[in-house]
Amino acid sequence: MIEAILFDCDGVVLDSETIWDRCAAELLRRRGIAFDLERTKPLITGLSQQAGILLLQEQYGVEGDLDALVAERLEIIRGLFEREVRFTAGFPEFFAERVRGRYATCIATSMPEELFAVADRRLGISRFFGSRVYFPTHVGGRAKPAPDLFLYAARQLGVPPDRCLVIEDSPRGIEAARRAGMPVIGLATTHGKELLGEADWVVGSFGEIELP
Repeated sequence: MIEAILFDCDGVVLDSETIWDRCAAELLRRRGIAFDLERTKPLITGLSQQAGILLLQEQYGVEGDLDALVAERLEIIRGLFEREVRFTAGFPEFFAERVRGRYATCIATSMPEELFAVADRRLGISRFFGSRVYFPTHVGGRAKPAPDLFLYAARQLGVPPDRCLVIEDSPRGIEAARRAGMPVIGLATTHGKELLGEADWVVGSFGEIELP
């Protein structure tokens, strides 16, 4: 029996993954480097900011101080979010019509907290989740695919892990949910369904989700 639904944010609640792609492309463009989406996207999705920069350094030879590069990346993405971020198609209707009042809910995300605040100001995410938004900083920085964030969220909701359903768009998030002992839906908004095969169910949109 499912009592709670734990939502990832980027690519699930927010239609933001293409914005992240443009951010990476701009960061590299400033250094005269072309961004290879197909090569990098499956590996960078769901990483922390530091890990994402380390991946770009490894793949493209980006030079510079790690903290400075993280700050530059955040500056680029913040500007894009302020102008363009929006909800994933079908999320508001799915939540209002099929989730609200039936399940405990929260967001468990690796996105930067200051960036979530930008999206919240623009879209009003808090009207869906209140203060129930959890980040790796709540669990000592242990980001997905570690299960810690999902397990922490379950404790905050007061629901056993096996009664929490996770909705994720990335292989790392799906792995984290499985390691937490939670059933997980793979939402193919960011990656093709073939990359989400470890999920219990894979769907192409919110309209395809069947809730118990």
